[in-house]
Amino acid sequence: MERLNDILTEVSGLLWGWPMIILLLGTHVYLTIILRFPQRYIFTAIKLSVRKDPGATGDVSQFGSLATALAATIGTGNIIGVATAVALGGPGAVLWCWLTGVFGISTKYAEGLLAIKYRVKTKKGRMLGGPMYALERGLGWKWLAVLFAVFTALASFGIGNTVQANAIATVTNETYNVSPYLTGIVICLLAGAVVLGGVKSIARVCGLLVPTFFASTVPTCGQP
Repeated sequence: MERLNDILTEVSGLLWGWPMIILLLGTHVYLTIILRFPQRYIFTAIKLSVRKDPGATGDVSQFGSLATALAATIGTGNIIGVATAVALGGPGAVLWCWLTGVFGISTKYAEGLLAIKYRVKTKKGRMLGGPMYALERGLGWKWLAVLFAVFTALASFGIGNTVQANAIATVTNETYNVSPYLTGIVICLLAGAVVLGGVKSIARVCGLLVPTFFASTVPTCGQP
C-alpha cells in the first residue's frame, strides 16, 4: 500500500508540476489570442446572464446556468488553493492567480460555446451537453468521450463530494461538536434531494445559494 501511495504521489507531482502549468496557462493564452480577447465582452456577458429572455431555448434560465457554472467552479479548491499559494509563494502568488483567472476566461468561454454548439435534445425535449458531446460530435472521438465520462464520474466521488463533505463535517465537529456521521447524513439527504430533482432543481438551488455565498464573502463597508 505504501508503494502504491509513493507511485501515486510521484505521478501527481509530475502532472501538477511545470507540464500542467504550461498546458493550462498556454491554453488560456492561446485561446485568448485566437478568439481575439473575448474578455472585452465580459460586461455584455454578465448583462446577458442576469436578464430574462423568454425566447431562449434550454432547460434553465441564463442566470440559473451562470449560477450552476459558478457553483461548480468556486469552492474549497479556490479558497484553500489561494491561501496555500500565498502561504507557499508569498503575496506575489495572488498576481499569478489573477492573471490565470483573466486569461482563463477565454478557456471558459470556449468550453461553454462548444457545450452549446454540440448539445443534443432528447425525445422528451431535454438538453444534454458537455465536453463528451463535443469530443464525440465535434472531433469524432467517441472512445475519448466515453473515457472522459467514466473518469469524470469516478473523480466526482473525490473532488466533487468527499473533500467538501469532509471540510463541512470537520468544521461543524470542531465548532459545534456535531458528529461527522450526522453531518454526513444530512449532507447526503440534502444533496440527494437536489440532484434527484434534475437539472432544473440544481439550477434553482444554485441560483439561491451562489448570490448568498458572494454576499457573505463581501466585507461590510468599514470592516477589514
